[in-house]
Amino acid sequence: MAKPVILTVDDEPQVLNAVERDLRQHYRGKYRIVKAGSGVEALEAVQGLKRRNDPLALFLVDQRMPGMTGTEFLAEAMKLYPDTRKVLLTAYADTEAAIQSINSIGLDHYLRKPYEPQEVFDVLDDLLEVWRDTVDLPYDGIRVAGTLWSPASHAVKDFLARNRIPYQWLDIEANSEARELVEATEQGEHHLPVVFFPDGEVLVEPDNRTLAEKVGLQTEAKAAFYDLIIVGGGPAGLGAAVYGASEGLSTTMIEQHSTGGQAGTSSRIENYLGFPNGVTGADLASRAYAQAKRFGAEILTAVEATKVELDGTYKRVTCSGGDVLSCRALVISTGVTVKKLDVPGIADLAGRGIYYGASLTEAAYYKNQHVYVIGGANSAGQGAMFFSRYADKVTILVRGSSMGITMSKYLVDQIDGDDKIEVRTRVSVDEVSGKEKLETITIRDNDTGDVETVPAAALFIFIGAEPHTELVDGVVERNSAGFILTGSD
Repeated sequence: MAKPVILTVDDEPQVLNAVERDLRQHYRGKYRIVKAGSGVEALEAVQGLKRRNDPLALFLVDQRMPGMTGTEFLAEAMKLYPDTRKVLLTAYADTEAAIQSINSIGLDHYLRKPYEPQEVFDVLDDLLEVWRDTVDLPYDGIRVAGTLWSPASHAVKDFLARNRIPYQWLDIEANSEARELVEATEQGEHHLPVVFFPDGEVLVEPDNRTLAEKVGLQTEAKAAFYDLIIVGGGPAGLGAAVYGASEGLSTTMIEQHSTGGQAGTSSRIENYLGFPNGVTGADLASRAYAQAKRFGAEILTAVEATKVELDGTYKRVTCSGGDVLSCRALVISTGVTVKKLDVPGIADLAGRGIYYGASLTEAAYYKNQHVYVIGGANSAGQGAMFFSRYADKVTILVRGSSMGITMSKYLVDQIDGDDKIEVRTRVSVDEVSGKEKLETITIRDNDTGDVETVPAAALFIFIGAEPHTELVDGVVERNSAGFILTGSD
């Protein structure tokens, strides 16, 4: 946590430097002292502190300054920091203005010049003690501001969460302070999301690669040639990275979104070897990532392999951004891509209450609401169990006659024992509707043909996946479904 700031403002350099010196000596190690030579300069400093979300404990401001008086500055500054304590330094002739400030801007105290340092510190110490006892210190990490029903906001949250980057979510529709923070940026609330970083940098509608570079993930290879290149960062790719790097092979892995793949989105994996109590997909991915890095593997994130070519005994991989890497051995572990549900209304509501996969970043927003899950395999069951921690009710919609056909027995038993989960078999979704977000879904009984339209807070879709192997089309043999043929030639 950054040290709370004391901001002192005076247009007389000699006085300003003396006040700064006294403050530093008295509050050494407890507060950071920031000074400004005018109200305008001070306001810019306050705006910078707000962008970084730094705590601002106290204003110590001279009243009589050209361009902007101390009172005028405080009136503007308190819009950004309403809980910061305010002290005005006045000449005898400005006493009336100081008294008026008590009523107009809630001034905490005023001191007449000249003053004794101890007189000032007696006042400031009391005010700072009150501030510490009453203020909630701000979050000092990455903050993402947007709207709950914005697909772009969901995409940024999902990228950060799946790459295990902590952040704070600011909903500008529910948080007036967050809305004011966004409005103060150059492009305002017309371009969302806005991502605020602790160093003061602001990114508006960033793409994944820009985010990855900013948070310190590797996006460029350190060399042009490797013993081993792995395309795809799911469990298989991470395993290959660990084995290759541990044997001393120069190894790099290329992942277009986040390590962990589809497994990384799982709320709980109960049947993974070595984890008798189960493991979350995020934890599994985090452990494997750290293990691969420890052995020296490079992991490129938010980088897509766009082309694979054979060059004699070597393989050549072209990456998004134009980099071309070569290697002796190439592992294709691109996994699968989730299937999209093709029903009327769904395209416009993706990310607005309709999500593919578990979307763990959104689950908490559906507390005490009714959500639906489509699918009858393990991913759907794991998702339903996770959502039942938050939602009032979870309904699983299964096209087949039983979940037991495609779902592990341990998971079926868990679902049967959860009173908040309802399972409906032999049904399908015909349509979804809503204006700004999902509002209703239309369910068809596949035996009778009867349809009903029901309100729904969210719909999570797990209807299978297709092999993501277009990258090697024409390079290696694939079957009619797109799966790579393996075995001897």
